Amino acid sequence: MGNLYVALGAMLQRLDMDYVIPPPTSQRTLALGVRHSPEGLCIPFKLTLGNLIEAAELGADTWLMPAGYGICRLGYYAKTQEQILQDIGYGHVNVVGIGVSQDKLSGLLRTVKSLSNNASWLKIISAFRFGLSKMSAMDRLERLTQKVRAVELAKGTASALLVQGVKEIDHADDYRTLKKVEKDYAEQLGQVPVDEQIKPLVVGVIGEFYVVLEPFSSFDIESELGKLGVEVRRSTFISGWTKLSYLFNPFAAKEKDRIHRAAMPYLKRDVGGDGWESVGEKVLHAGSYDGIVHLAPFTCMPEIIARNIMPRTKEDIPVLTVLCDEQMAKTGLVTRLEAFVDLLARRRRRDYNR
Repeated sequence: MGNLYVALGAMLQRLDMDYVIPPPTSQRTLALGVRHSPEGLCIPFKLTLGNLIEAAELGADTWLMPAGYGICRLGYYAKTQEQILQDIGYGHVNVVGIGVSQDKLSGLLRTVKSLSNNASWLKIISAFRFGLSKMSAMDRLERLTQKVRAVELAKGTASALLVQGVKEIDHADDYRTLKKVEKDYAEQLGQVPVDEQIKPLVVGVIGEFYVVLEPFSSFDIESELGKLGVEVRRSTFISGWTKLSYLFNPFAAKEKDRIHRAAMPYLKRDVGGDGWESVGEKVLHAGSYDGIVHLAPFTCMPEIIARNIMPRTKEDIPVLTVLCDEQMAKTGLVTRLEAFVDLLARRRRRDYNR
């Protein structure tokens, strides 16, 4: 899921655990997941199953997967995927479900401790904090990249710097090196030649966390918007989605409460996944964004609820919903984005001339 592997790899390496990173999510990953998944399941299930199969091919025998009770099907991935893996010939595998619904951070840390040859709590927490620091550094570089993409003169420059920056962050083995890498790439992004006359459109990208955070699932929609001169404001970053950062950043928890309060006139309770947050994001940012792209996996019940509520709110802001599944084609997506951006530009000119 995006760059999550960098942070988790750093944590497991500091705990001297033997781990495997599967290949980057690709068409093969998707094909494996689609072949072995029930047809009606969502694209995150199919892609993560493909990741598990590719990890098994590299020798992995144990996986950590969010689990627990709740409205979203994510909580049931662990047992279902374990059964599928065993049915297709990986009888030795063990998918360990982490009770995110009930135990949250404590459940993750206890699971890691049980798999780490009983490492001390001090060592586990130290490793976790280092992984979280890498996660936060990558997220800060991504935010800078989103701003530069919209106005850079040579399209693709900022994205290339981000890719290299993530690699260097992955290789950093201490806090000093990590801080230096982040500073160096932030400076390089700040020096990218840009068109200072442009005032780019601002589009929020919201929706279900997996398709928002995993570029492959949406054909890297942020880069495509950047090519069209749009500054993206993503609702969720890895460090925020984990909710683990709340332990060190109380502001993050307050922001989540603010989003929920904004949605209350239209949706008064959690409907699973990120459906509640999607409605709140639209309400909160109607006055500061030119438009919103709402990403949702096909068949995702929480986002279907949000999709049907958003057109009925009083806040006047265009919303383009993109349903992500294995049938989606990049050409069709780009065409829709071009039309949407053109609509937003016309609205801005109209409002300016009033």
